[in-house]
Formats: sequence, C-alpha cells, structure tokens
Amino acid sequence: MKKACVIGWPIAHSRSPLIHGYWLRGYGIAGSYTRVPVEPRNLAGFIGSLRQQGYEGCNVTIPHKEACFQLVAAADQTTRRLGVVNTIYHRDGTLLGTSTDGEGFLTNLRAHVPDFSANAAPAMILGAGGSATAVAAALLDAGVPEIRLANRTLERAEQLRDQFGPRISPIPWAKAPDRFQECGLLVNTTSLGMQGQPELDVSLDRLPPQAVVSDIVYVPLETKLIRRAQERGHRTVGGLGMLLHQAVRGFHLWFGVKPEVTRDLHDLVAADVMKGGGT
Repeated sequence: MKKACVIGWPIAHSRSPLIHGYWLRGYGIAGSYTRVPVEPRNLAGFIGSLRQQGYEGCNVTIPHKEACFQLVAAADQTTRRLGVVNTIYHRDGTLLGTSTDGEGFLTNLRAHVPDFSANAAPAMILGAGGSATAVAAALLDAGVPEIRLANRTLERAEQLRDQFGPRISPIPWAKAPDRFQECGLLVNTTSLGMQGQPELDVSLDRLPPQAVVSDIVYVPLETKLIRRAQERGHRTVGGLGMLLHQAVRGFHLWFGVKPEVTRDLHDLVAADVMKGGGT
C-alpha cells in the first residue's frame, strides 16, 4: 500500500488529508495520506528516512518549506528559482522537491476566468512573502508584462525584483492603490482578511472594471476583498481552489493517477472550512 503525508509544525490544521483521502477513495487506490508533526530540529532526520519509513513522498507546509529545499534535489528550474519546496518525492534513489503553489494559483485562476490573458496587462500583487513569490513566478512564466509588487517592507519587494528581474516593480504599501490603474489582475497574498487577522483595507476605486480580483485567503471562504470586488462588478477568484489545485501534482507523483478537482471535492473542503475555521 502506497502512503504519503504532510509535515509541518504545527500540522493539525492541514486539510491536505481531506483532499487526498477523497481522491484515494474516489479512484479506488489502496493508499493512505496522513498528517505528521515534525519539529524543526527533527526535520533533516525525517526527510532523510522518508523512504525507509515507506513513504512515496510528502507535502511540506510551514515552517519547513525553505529548510526542505536544502535537504532535497530541486526537481525543476522553477523550484531552484523559488528556493522552497512544498512537495517531495523520490525517483531512482534520489529525493526530489518541487513547488506546486504557483501552478495551483494559475490553474485556479484559469478555471474561474477561462479567458484570462496573462500578457494583456500588468498585475498587482499585495504582499512579498512565500506565497507572493510563487504567484509572481507563475505569472511571469505565463507572460505578464509587469508585476507591481506592494509590501509593507519595501526592501522585501526589492529583493523579489532582484530575484526575478525588472518586470517586478516594487511599490510602497501606501502607494499601491495609486498603481491599480491599467492592471488586469489584483492578487492579495497577505494574511490580511484571514479569520483572526485585520481586514485588508485598500481602495479599489482606481482598479479597471475588467480587472480580475483574487485572494489566496480561504478562511473565510469569501473575504471582504472578494465581496467588495464583486459589488463593483469585478470577476473574482477565491483562495480555496488554489489549495485544491496545488495538491494535484503531488498525488500524481505518489499514487500514479492525475486527479480531478471537482465541485464535490470543493464543497467537501468548503464545508470543513465553514465548520472548523482555522487554515
């Protein structure tokens, strides 16, 4: 029986077992997917013994994504550029790591807005953390001509420009709404608006009517940003779909089947979010 897991510290909040368990049952695969709490001091030992423990691989969540990048071989150029991994698997005796967050974001975006044209207009990203890095890389690869990146600490946004090149335009946080003009996409990658966090207080007045508004926060399922954008007539993309789509490639790598993100799966995880809160 094949098995995989998700590791983090803490890890009880993770909904990955719900997602992968749904697919294992749906495709009739004899396998398991569980949560494993791994303290930072035990991380290297756990990853090093992954195969000996019988795991096909694992997902990686906070705070281990950067540390795991140092413990495995990067599976692709995108992962090498990002410096983080969220999915680990082994092939021919080698532990490989990859990042699926960016593709999860982009697949979710295109599922909700099939006619989204990446190269048509600049994009605005709020935040400059790990999620912003993955989203920026995916959008750049998709052909976005410019990413305006606003962050409370401008230095961090400037670091991403140094990492990705001149198509990243760092912007002071307070100036972000002034740069919404001409943007075809606005993405919140901060924790603002998440349950238990302050709301994202940013004016949408200068955002073009045709712009798409996306929030990677999925607790609550509909953030205040998404509601305000809908009231203005913008097409919107919530964060839950990103969580679901980023899980697809790992399942395929471990269990040999490329799973489908269905409405039933979405509703199952959405119900769990509404019932339990958390992240």
